[in-house]
Amino acid sequence: MSATELTALLLFCTAMSFSPGPNTTLSTALAANLGLRRAMRFCLAVPTGWTLLMLACGLGLGALVLGVPALRWGVKLLGVVYMLWLAWKLAGASKLSEVDASRLNVTFLQGVGLQFLNIKAWMLALTLTAGWVVNAAGQPSSNPGQRLAIICVVMVFFAFTSNLTYAVAGSLLRHWLAQGTRLVWFNRALAAVLVATALWMLTV
Repeated sequence: MSATELTALLLFCTAMSFSPGPNTTLSTALAANLGLRRAMRFCLAVPTGWTLLMLACGLGLGALVLGVPALRWGVKLLGVVYMLWLAWKLAGASKLSEVDASRLNVTFLQGVGLQFLNIKAWMLALTLTAGWVVNAAGQPSSNPGQRLAIICVVMVFFAFTSNLTYAVAGSLLRHWLAQGTRLVWFNRALAAVLVATALWMLTV
């Protein structure tokens, strides 16, 4: 991979990773409601699940999903349903004690699985496959395995760093949000973001 390609890859991954999405929204919500330590497993689950998704796309799963409309819609609808379920759970949490009682509690495996239902993650993986793993003719570039490995390493770093950044921001707000009804409106605002994301997923 040339220096130009690597620079383009880094810029693209920075923009995609740090822009708001389901993962960063959940990282913020989990840290704000449960604390940074409890949010760390989700911050680790995101790069784990995304790497598995990228490997799957690089090996041909992405082409299969795009080539079978029913499969593509199945993934999309499952993602929408899961996003709406998370939004409902989040919107209903009005006290930290309710959250600590597991109203909002995403496990590591759920975090990994969420990447396969996240249309933004699919778009990113497919774009990286088309732009950096295969050439303009749709054929594998030189050293496709090496390119795929570089992409995975880069994205593991960006996926973890971006989610950790949002989680730290959420944890810094934790004590402030515990006062009055601030947490209620904060959770409802993040739930609205998840709902908007779910609706956006239906349009792409």
